[in-house]
Amino acid sequence: MDRVLRIGTRDSELALWQARKVQSLLEALGYITKLVPVKSQGDLTLDIPLYAMGITGVFTKVLDIAMLQDKIDIAVHSMKDVPTLLPQGIVKGAVLKRANVQDVLVYKENLDFLTQQEVIIATGSLRRKAQWLRRYPTHTIENLRGNINTRLQKLEDSSWQGAIFAAAALERLNKNQLQVKALDWMTPAPAQGAIIVVAKQEDAYTREALALINDLPTDLETDIERRFLRRLEGGCTAPIGAKATLEGEQLSFVGNLFSLDGKSVSEVKKTIPITAIEDFPEACADEVLYNGGREMMEEIRKVMNIKK
Repeated sequence: MDRVLRIGTRDSELALWQARKVQSLLEALGYITKLVPVKSQGDLTLDIPLYAMGITGVFTKVLDIAMLQDKIDIAVHSMKDVPTLLPQGIVKGAVLKRANVQDVLVYKENLDFLTQQEVIIATGSLRRKAQWLRRYPTHTIENLRGNINTRLQKLEDSSWQGAIFAAAALERLNKNQLQVKALDWMTPAPAQGAIIVVAKQEDAYTREALALINDLPTDLETDIERRFLRRLEGGCTAPIGAKATLEGEQLSFVGNLFSLDGKSVSEVKKTIPITAIEDFPEACADEVLYNGGREMMEEIRKVMNIKK
C-alpha cells in the first residue's frame, strides 16, 4: 500500500467533510491518501439557478476532467449531484452508508407563517420548489444558491421566512443550533443523503480499495433510484423525487415527477421482493410517464434545455 491515493473534491466545507470521511475509511484500512481540492463551475456561478446553466453534472465535471488527466485517483461527490451516466472511463467505486434522506425547512422565528398566504421560501431546487408549491400554492419561491454556510447567511440577511436544505448536509456540518422542521411529506432527490466515490475504470488498485468501503444496501437503494431517474431522462436538477427502502427481503419504492409549478404530479408507490428487482425501476418510470409524466417532461425539457 505504498501508492498515494489522490482524493479529488470540491473545496466547500461539506465537500471537504465528505472527502475526509472517505479518507478516514481508506486510511483505517492502511491506504495512504492525499486530498486535492478544486473549484467547480457550480461553485463559482452562484447567481444563476442550476437548471438555467444548461450543464449536466455542473458540480462534477471539473473532477471528471482532473481524473481523466491523471491529476486525481478518486473523486468524492454528493450522489444526488452526479449524472446517472458517468463519463467514459470513470466508474462507481463505492457508495458510503446513507445518512438522513429528508429535506428540512430552516426557519428564523416560528412556524406561524405556514398558515399565511404571502410567504417567501428559498431553494435552488426545482424538485423542492414544485413540492412546496403543491402544498403551499400561494407562497413565493426565491432562488438560493451557494454552499451551506453561504445559503444560511443569505437566509439570515433576508426577509424570507425560511429555506429548504438537505438534512444530511446540516447534520454533517453540525448545524445543531438551527431551527428546523422535517419535511417528511417531501420526496427526496434520487440518491439524496448518499456519498459516491468514483475512479478510473482501468485503475484496479484504486477500485479494489474502494470496494472495501462500499455499503451494499445503500448501493442497491441508490442504484434503483438513479435508474428510475435515468429512464425519465430528467437529469439531476429536474423536479423528480425517488426513494427506495430495503426492509428485510422487501423493497419499498416511491417515485414521482412534478410539473414546474407543482400543480400536477405523476407518482408510483410499490413494494416488491428484492428477488424481483430486474427492470423494476424502469417499469416504475414508464408508469409515471404513461400517467401524465411524458407531457410534463416535455415542458420541463423546454425550460431546462435538456436534450433527449
